[in-house]
Amino acid sequence: MAADKIRVLIVDDIAETRENVRKLLQFEPEIEVVGAARSGREAVQLTTELKPDVVLMDINMPDMDGITATETIRKNDPAAQIVILSVQSDPGYMRRAMLAGARDFLTKPPMADDLISAVQRAGEMARFERSKVVVAAPVTPVAAPVQQSSKLNLQNGKVIMVYSPKGGVGTTTVAVNLAIALNNADTRVALLDGNLQFGDVAIFMNEQGKNNILDLAPRADELEPEVVESVVIRHAATGVHILAAPSKPEHAEQVSGDSFSKLVNYFRRLYAYVVIDTSSMLNDITLAALDTADIVVLLVTQDIPSIKNVRLFLDLLTTIGVPKDRICFVMNRYDKRISIAPERVGENLKQPIVGVVPFDERIVVPAVNRGIPFMIDNKTQPVGRAILAVAETVRAQLNK
Repeated sequence: MAADKIRVLIVDDIAETRENVRKLLQFEPEIEVVGAARSGREAVQLTTELKPDVVLMDINMPDMDGITATETIRKNDPAAQIVILSVQSDPGYMRRAMLAGARDFLTKPPMADDLISAVQRAGEMARFERSKVVVAAPVTPVAAPVQQSSKLNLQNGKVIMVYSPKGGVGTTTVAVNLAIALNNADTRVALLDGNLQFGDVAIFMNEQGKNNILDLAPRADELEPEVVESVVIRHAATGVHILAAPSKPEHAEQVSGDSFSKLVNYFRRLYAYVVIDTSSMLNDITLAALDTADIVVLLVTQDIPSIKNVRLFLDLLTTIGVPKDRICFVMNRYDKRISIAPERVGENLKQPIVGVVPFDERIVVPAVNRGIPFMIDNKTQPVGRAILAVAETVRAQLNK
């Protein structure tokens, strides 16, 4: 039964701390501590040798700090999950750790229940990612890309734009989780980050790769399936293909609205659904996304500025001749304690709200900070069921 256990490596330069952590885990039948490291460099070496599912990593160590070690381990073994243990509870440390690839962050000394839960979550994710790699390995190199592309051409993939004319309403959260809900073996999904200056799609999915839209935009007129496959980031846990935003805001201007439109239209030939996360600004990229979109998931929240901006956007759509049947109007972060009801907003704006995603900071905020979208491990919760309902509404609206 040892093979079924969650294999854990403990990394800390203090022997007493390593032993204390080991004691907290020793009575858990599904967890096995397979080793301990005294430094970041030793952690990197032992991870290669022992192949742990979970690495419990200290930050402050003499030769290589835990964040650098985390980044190195994740590059060498993307399925290995890192849980940071640190006396530093500063949000800056947490952010750096998550960007390096950590899945969780606990303050020392951790409570036994918190530690065990973190290891169990990370272990489940490690197994899931390893199984996806094993299953996907035989089919990852597409034997006949031209033939597959031709098949997808016949499907005429649909473009879904997720947008709100007011920032901070959760467009990236909805776009990421909607893409996961739509993706399956029969309907491949590409998730494009259309917020080119400050896009966070890759961070939300803990996939900060080297490739981004700048690797494709200059070749928008001469793309090939194998070129796209080499640039997009394949999210190991879900199979969603990600085209990230540029790594630096000043590079955003290198992508024109015309080249973005060409990219989107080429992607629709390769994928059943192309989901675009967009900025609230009506710039060239957002307008290009609007022009190519088959449906716009329009988000509103229960505050007057958001409702006002949505009204202005709906008026703009009428002015430029975009039919309102292309709109899938969704209220995000719905809180029953606030008296502004979805039905009232829909009636007021003469655009019915067809989806309501509840406010749940206990699930959504940790999911963002961990880089694990809630549709992976919380899809049965109300917020997950709401996204599934939105996905079904989008499918039905596209099939009309």
